[in-house]
Amino acid sequence: MRKLLFAAGLFALLAGQASAQTVGVSLVSFDINFQTLLREGIQKRATEVGADVQFEDAQNDSGKQLDQVRNFIASGVDAIIVTLVDTSASQAITAAAEEAGIPLVYVNLAPQDLSKLPEKQAYVGSDETESGTLSAFEACKILRSEGKAKGVNGYIIIGSLSHQAALQRTKDVEDIVATDMCNFIKIREKQSSDWAREKSLNLVTNWLSSGGVPDVIFANNDESALGAILALKAANISMKDVVVVGVDATADALSSMKAGELDATVFQNANAQGGGGLDVALKLVKGEKVDKVNYVPFELVNLKNIDEYVGKN
Repeated sequence: MRKLLFAAGLFALLAGQASAQTVGVSLVSFDINFQTLLREGIQKRATEVGADVQFEDAQNDSGKQLDQVRNFIASGVDAIIVTLVDTSASQAITAAAEEAGIPLVYVNLAPQDLSKLPEKQAYVGSDETESGTLSAFEACKILRSEGKAKGVNGYIIIGSLSHQAALQRTKDVEDIVATDMCNFIKIREKQSSDWAREKSLNLVTNWLSSGGVPDVIFANNDESALGAILALKAANISMKDVVVVGVDATADALSSMKAGELDATVFQNANAQGGGGLDVALKLVKGEKVDKVNYVPFELVNLKNIDEYVGKN
């Protein structure tokens, strides 16, 4: 009887191992803060559902990312998740996965061919027309409340010139400052920081050394916003004199808000994007029907509601 029970238990264990799905994940870069949060969201959900996940760092190289996808296909993974380095590189990735018949889910950055994704492929992310709009409008309201509606100098820190989310967030800002309510803001400069805090620090330092005096800085992400704040503080500029807004609602950003430095950010739910991407991938493996586009809403974070978002990213 004991032998039978042992055999049954061993069979169940082996069956469980055999049924575990393997998902290959290619991330933009392990060095980008929000990509780390996405990775954690994917891993957390994988642990909950018993999936095996293999992460690869594309190191901000679209060619390397395509090679990683091809390697996933060659190794026989059950599904692939990609956070794109460059949205224009999606067609080659889409084609490779389709030809291999392996489910593919794009997370965070929508592929260029979103409207033409084949069967077994989908996107999980957030609508970027919301992100820059929410942060820019909040900055505009803050400036008006401070009595600065007669005219101020605005600067935009672009995440990456090849990243569609960064380009859309920048357009969002430009659309807001073109409205009657916010057209007192004049954009003086806009340059890329590659999403990085240190590069943003250097960028804003250069602006300041060239005579640029920002009244408001619109950063495409929190890391860039925090780099800008470091540069302003190093130049002995009071944070009360400059409005700085970002996107992501990272832990560091919320700490900066509580310290009276960052004025606002926008919560981008890394856990929902990453975990949701894994769920969609596993459903596709099982042959279940999923929506081609799965949006996770952005949410404005300011001093009035900041406590609701502590610990979420």
